[in-house]
Amino acid sequence: MSAYTGCGTALVTPFKSDQRVDEDALRRLVRRQIEAGVHFLVPCGTTGESPTLSRAEHLRVVEITLEEAKGKRPVLAGAGGYNTAEVVALGKELEAMGADGLLSVTPYYNKPTQEGLYQHYLAIASAVRLPIVLYSVMGRTGVNVEPATLRRLAQIDNIVGVKEASGNIAQMANICATVPEEFDVLSGDDSITIALAGLGGKGIISVASNEIPAEMARIAQHCLDGDFAAARELQRKWLALMEVNFIESNPGPVKAAMAAMGLLEPVWRLPLVAPQPASMARIEGVLKEAGLI
Repeated sequence: MSAYTGCGTALVTPFKSDQRVDEDALRRLVRRQIEAGVHFLVPCGTTGESPTLSRAEHLRVVEITLEEAKGKRPVLAGAGGYNTAEVVALGKELEAMGADGLLSVTPYYNKPTQEGLYQHYLAIASAVRLPIVLYSVMGRTGVNVEPATLRRLAQIDNIVGVKEASGNIAQMANICATVPEEFDVLSGDDSITIALAGLGGKGIISVASNEIPAEMARIAQHCLDGDFAAARELQRKWLALMEVNFIESNPGPVKAAMAAMGLLEPVWRLPLVAPQPASMARIEGVLKEAGLI
């Protein structure tokens, strides 16, 4: 297993009522993840509301995660965006502070060509020595990393994997069948972790593990062990939670759920807002049914 197989948690960023990062809550959340057995930690991804964090806040969140991880778990820090030069600069800072790797979402809004994507990631990989996991999520960014492009990128030594959240199972099958064996293909959607594992995927970067870290880590481990019957049993139990986390834009619902569980304050940064009352009622219903509140 590489450092980025199994279950990695796309950590939310807790805020105080005055909109400051809640550092104490963040430390508690990271310790909770480690104690529950997740395989690696992913601070400052888009689930962590990274576009709303200042550079200083971004670095501080990663720093706290590293302090609490204490080398017990790899820290795959978010470093993505549509300005290649800025992503490179951030990646260098994260490398200097001791991050173990980078998760880099595709440029959004400017919708680069496949050659543009290749050159973007080549520039990042050339600037840092850290392992890099790409993040392909066309539904949010408007651009897809096509299998042929991913195969090219997989030839770069420190590009070691992809978080595949295209939702296109046929594309995932193509990727798993054609990238090098050591290249980690990770699910970006909790509910299809098992499906991707069946095709050769090696885990999940999870939203639901913010709420149920031990359970998501077990699902991922069962998949790695080839025990799909055990993985499916857990999946059936937690599928409603996986789905309700996306009843509105992530991370609105998951933070609302975590607040209901007493893990953080229900605070988001604009343009994200609290889930609508009807959505909140469904979230609370799922939590009660699962015994989480």
